[in-house]
Amino acid sequence: MKDNFKQPIGLTSAEVDQRTKEGKVNRAVNDQAKTAWQIIKENTFTYFNLIFLVLSILLVIVGEYKDLTFLPVIIANMIIGIVQELRAKRVLDKLNVMNTTKIAVIRDRKEEVIPIEHLVLGDVIVLQTGDQIPADGQVISGTLRVNEALLTGEADEIEKDVGTELMSGSFVVSGKAYARLEKVGKNSYVSKLTLEAKAMNSKEGSEMVRSINKLIKWVGIIIIPCGIALFIVARYVNHLNLADSVVSMEAAVIGMIPEGLYLLTTIALALAAMRLARSQVMLHDMKSVETLARVNVLCVDKTGTITEPKMEVEKIIPVNTNKDDLAKNISVFAQNMPHDNATIKAVANAFNQKANIQVKKIIPFTSVNKYSGAVVGESTLLMGAPEFVLRGQFKDYEKEINKYTSQGYRVLAFAKYPEALEDEKQKLSKEVDLLGYILISNPIRKEARNTFKYFERQGVNVKVISGDNPLTVARVAKQAGIKDADKLIDATEIGEGDYEEVVRKYNVFGRVKPDQKKKLIKALQKNGNTVAMTGDGVNDILAMKSADCSIAMASGNSAAVQASQVVLLDSDFARMPKVVDEGRKVVNNIERSASLFLVKNIFSFLMAIFSLAFAMSYPLRPAQIALISAFTIGLPSFLLALENNYNRIRGKFIPNVLSRAIPGGITDMLAVSILVVADMVLALGRQEVATTATMLLVAVGMMVLYHISRPLNKFRWTVLGGSFLALVLAVIFFHNLFALSRISATAVFLLLVLFFAEITIFRFLSKFADGVREVLVVYDQKGKDLTLNDIKQAYRKGRNLVNMPIRK
Repeated sequence: MKDNFKQPIGLTSAEVDQRTKEGKVNRAVNDQAKTAWQIIKENTFTYFNLIFLVLSILLVIVGEYKDLTFLPVIIANMIIGIVQELRAKRVLDKLNVMNTTKIAVIRDRKEEVIPIEHLVLGDVIVLQTGDQIPADGQVISGTLRVNEALLTGEADEIEKDVGTELMSGSFVVSGKAYARLEKVGKNSYVSKLTLEAKAMNSKEGSEMVRSINKLIKWVGIIIIPCGIALFIVARYVNHLNLADSVVSMEAAVIGMIPEGLYLLTTIALALAAMRLARSQVMLHDMKSVETLARVNVLCVDKTGTITEPKMEVEKIIPVNTNKDDLAKNISVFAQNMPHDNATIKAVANAFNQKANIQVKKIIPFTSVNKYSGAVVGESTLLMGAPEFVLRGQFKDYEKEINKYTSQGYRVLAFAKYPEALEDEKQKLSKEVDLLGYILISNPIRKEARNTFKYFERQGVNVKVISGDNPLTVARVAKQAGIKDADKLIDATEIGEGDYEEVVRKYNVFGRVKPDQKKKLIKALQKNGNTVAMTGDGVNDILAMKSADCSIAMASGNSAAVQASQVVLLDSDFARMPKVVDEGRKVVNNIERSASLFLVKNIFSFLMAIFSLAFAMSYPLRPAQIALISAFTIGLPSFLLALENNYNRIRGKFIPNVLSRAIPGGITDMLAVSILVVADMVLALGRQEVATTATMLLVAVGMMVLYHISRPLNKFRWTVLGGSFLALVLAVIFFHNLFALSRISATAVFLLLVLFFAEITIFRFLSKFADGVREVLVVYDQKGKDLTLNDIKQAYRKGRNLVNMPIRK
């Protein structure tokens, strides 16, 4: 090895600068990361902003400036969206920098350590034990043993000599070498894998965002033909002047646009991302916080998640020697071996007394031999897997070894081989003298039990998937308080067509290969589950890609960190309840706020259809729609979105939102329709009808706000009271701005009659909708197993259900 190991020259600073200018840098093109300009552009040049621009121009042309009151709200919404996204981007960018992986590189004949994103094509890097290969390259000096499990699915190590290819994403098990990078950035294997994983995970977005996108898409399709038809009816059927025709049409169109809903969702997700960032949780994809909140199966690895990412020696068991001599021999072995893996570090920490004996040679560990050795005199001390150290002698000790294994220990055999081994390639041919066993375990994380108890209370089923012995994994899972930890299976016994059945029956999976992790995730999803997968190794990426939400430990391989949606920067799994709670807060609050927005949209759509069907002009003005939007929707929805609301998410987003919005929308439409018909008899006049209709819509808006806020607490009473007070003040002091006029005694009487009618209609429709919503929630839980009796019970429960007290 020494013959072919020499330090190459590497690139010069001038060459690095030139290749950086040419874009030949090891920086992946991340389609998920927006630039500041993209954020500004996406919040400014939107389809609905274009419509608002056209509507504003039309109002200016006809001279109806006071109906431009919707513009400040639109501009404020746009600015808030830009500022919040830029703030979130700054926080996340800083955390990405903090989490950057670094590697040694030769430049100007000197070795320096730089972030892997600063590597360029042709760079010479230094690779040694524990490093992950950051880009595709070729060994030019030295020898390595590399694990390419990500590429091949096999855990066997492959020797890499001068001239052999290195693939990014694999990692160095032993050795040291220099390699020249041949493919960097988006061209390297690991970058392609990372981008593919991110594209797969964010292709459709979360259910909430996907549902809102659908709503906005359909609104966008409807409003233009609807607006044109309303203008034609007002101008050419009812013979209104141009100004009144434009105002009538615009009021309907503005009423149908949920201008603040998408913004509120974006802001809520951005704020959640920022709060999590302060708690050492980084989101590569903001929408993942909602997905994780909906997860009902969580797949975790044993090491690094349940246990600390370190090992400890629990005890030693002497066999053919006494305890003191065994400890002395282990000390000699441990203090002379390079501390290049977790196992030898644990042994060295436990046996740290200075050894005066120098070994002649070190036999490195390989996954082929599964042992390492130290040559002392004419014999070799061996430490490793009992099956490989003992070989033919294993059956003599198998019962005793299995006893310790069944207790959850990792058992290492420590023995003396009667010859001095030349190197790791020399096979053992003689019997060994077994000196004893070293029992090693991973200490359980202090917070693990509380964390898993939290998930059990929340109805999330935890599956432990590990490459270790299933008995060991089950013991650790039981210690961590994971439910049904005794339901275990050895993954080597799973048949190709049995995955969907075994994921229903078992909670602990041992000896799982990398490709099997992905199959287990897919099987869980086929059974109708929303699955989250935690991982810290390059072998986990295939499974993480397949999961609905992927969580990585920052202490793991950088490829897993980059490919995941959620990164625990301090590798503390106890952060997970915080992430779930943030997701629930976002979804619960957005569902509630979306109901407020859609009441106006449903009313405007139904009223537009009514107006077209009976060839009538739309009765409201844009300024009046702005008043309703500001104080019964915008202000309360923004305030309610700040409330901590950690209740479990029940049911689907669209049914939950529509069941709360439809009763208000229909009530609004019936009341205003009756008012418009009454005007034909009473001849109140267009302005008086518009003002009375505004008051009716305000009343229903407050009723909807009250309904969705139950059960009321101090904060919600404050929101209700504050919104109502702001509304009263706006009507008193800014009635001209909102096109409100004094109404006659007849209109006041009609307003009171319709108000009390609204209360009755809204109460009846709300109880019916609440019952239907509960039926849909139960159907979502039970699916085809839903019975007629279940439907009746759910409907009755829904009708009598006051929203659950919020969990703070």
